[in-house]
Amino acid sequence: MAILLGVDTGGTYTDAVLLDDTAQAIRAHAKALTSRPDLAQGIGGAIDAVLAQATDLTPADVAMVALSTTLATNALVEGQGARAALVLIGFDGGDRARAGLTEALGEDPLIALAGGHSHAGGEAAPLDLAALEQALSALPKGISAIAVAAQFATRNPAHEIAARTLIRALTGLPVTCSHELSAGLNGPKRALTALLNARLVAMIDRLIASCEGHLARLGITAPLMVVRGDGALVSAALVRERPIETILSGPAASIAGAAWLTGLKDALVSDIGGTTTDVCLLRDGKPSIDPQGARVGGWRTMVEAVAMRTTGLGGDSAVQIREGLEGGLTLGPRRVMPMSLAAAQHPDLVHRMLDEALGRDPSPEETWRLALPLFTTLPAGLSVRDAAVAERLLDGPQRVSALIRTRLEGPALMRLVQAGHVMLAGPTPSDAAHVLGRQSGWDGAAAHKALTLLARRRTGNGERLAADAAAMAQQIVDQLTRQTVECLLEAAFAEDPRDWPLPPETLARHPLTEAALSRAPSLVRLEARLGVPVIGLGASAGCYYGAVGERLGCDMVVPEFAGVANALGAVVGQVSMHAEGQVTVPGPGAFLAHLSDGPARYTTVEAAVEALTGDLTAQSRARAQAAGVPDPRVQTTREDIGAEIEGQPLLVEIRLRVTASGRPRIATG
Repeated sequence: MAILLGVDTGGTYTDAVLLDDTAQAIRAHAKALTSRPDLAQGIGGAIDAVLAQATDLTPADVAMVALSTTLATNALVEGQGARAALVLIGFDGGDRARAGLTEALGEDPLIALAGGHSHAGGEAAPLDLAALEQALSALPKGISAIAVAAQFATRNPAHEIAARTLIRALTGLPVTCSHELSAGLNGPKRALTALLNARLVAMIDRLIASCEGHLARLGITAPLMVVRGDGALVSAALVRERPIETILSGPAASIAGAAWLTGLKDALVSDIGGTTTDVCLLRDGKPSIDPQGARVGGWRTMVEAVAMRTTGLGGDSAVQIREGLEGGLTLGPRRVMPMSLAAAQHPDLVHRMLDEALGRDPSPEETWRLALPLFTTLPAGLSVRDAAVAERLLDGPQRVSALIRTRLEGPALMRLVQAGHVMLAGPTPSDAAHVLGRQSGWDGAAAHKALTLLARRRTGNGERLAADAAAMAQQIVDQLTRQTVECLLEAAFAEDPRDWPLPPETLARHPLTEAALSRAPSLVRLEARLGVPVIGLGASAGCYYGAVGERLGCDMVVPEFAGVANALGAVVGQVSMHAEGQVTVPGPGAFLAHLSDGPARYTTVEAAVEALTGDLTAQSRARAQAAGVPDPRVQTTREDIGAEIEGQPLLVEIRLRVTASGRPRIATG
């Protein structure tokens, strides 16, 4: 009997599952609220709860632990993450404007240096290490990690490696080199991926440390694996260096869980969490991989991941009122703490605040919204104004109207929210589900009061949003249905093999699509429906997805363990480690194999391919063995890129990819 423990840390809940790998049966499952800033509390609560259910098992029976998480995805969607510096080597100003790099950098420091290599791997200019040393000494406080990207580093990583050595020696900070994340040639896109990775290092390190610490206290000595964005398992040590690879980790695990739970081979999988809804097509039992790299939070990265469309829509999405005469609602993308959950944690404060607001009509929104600190000591690197607001929260949550004392402190509070230091509480779909009796477990009375206050808000024509809390709740649920349908339609149009004349997001909201889905009698009869079933996942899927299936005219499958599919999917995957490289042809009779320690010249293409294959095989096998696969399977794929010159074929480049894979070693005894 091999018992596998799967853990998924989401924005709201941490889930745990015990799977009997021999019998392929779920032995126990449990949930705990995700705890911030100390993630150990939520992780420990979920693990303790699931072990307590399996009374015939002991911690020593656990043979492997696998972790999936949406924390990295949520951080990028919400624009959060720690501060990081970016070192760019050999790029000009035009390069920085590409791939959204300037926008992504924001106010974080940029160090631009001379250096870099040519497309053939030769040095384009010497690396200015003296300038780097001077710039490092001037970095502001609060930088958690540094990203390094050099021009054509995938053809020769020497300058990135030299910069990393100096940075580590002078600062001791974690360093992300772009060539270690992707073998692609798009320099600005590689730099963006490295920057986002650096911002996530501290967050993912805390998560893994929390998980490892609790496992050690319980006496669980089994290896800890983490789900990558493509659904493969990797070692916790590797994820500490490359946390960017965990974006879409939770959704990738949910795809594996959906296939295991339902046995369906072809379906759209829709996973609703607290912050996001993730939609992916399951085809022939496998998710498709995004050929352009994972796109999350508006950024297109070079991370290989499932072709997932992630939208800022979840059970904890902020309810916002549209401007204009008609008003109406929209949900997300920002996440807030549901008022029902805030009241469960701080009952006296929340009910006193809501009762006072109910006694006034109108009641300004800031008088019944709460700010909750996610820190126990003052965060480092804050400006004077931001620190002043944060300091007032050291005593605990406060209503926004009491916290903000000047007009300039409102933006300061939002900067703290964006940095992940503070969470606001407000009405959400989870509150609406409590009011309508579809969900329980938190404070339903607080949800009713909050939606009563929201219903009193006026639209542009002076009318109230809703007659009462129940009507307001139904509006919120109806809006969630509409936005979920749009998410699913976007994914369906994107994956449909037909060559549509309009982009998927336009087709999903087109008036003809709306008319066809309504199936209303009219002079011109239109009808549309999804051609595959939808698998609904997430703790709240059963609350909302029935109406979604009706709207789309398809089978809606919400399996029994839909709420813990991510944790289940974490333990049913395999380790899969890739290494990529190229052989280029700088001239007649010359072939460059771009190896891990720099380019090597050969006189025949066969010799260059053989050398590169050996180098990539050694890399991928070593990574797989470090992840716990004693004898990995190795597979090599080759792509020859050519051109035609004066009617004659000409070899330009050979791309090799070596994959080492297998099930991780399961501990015994």
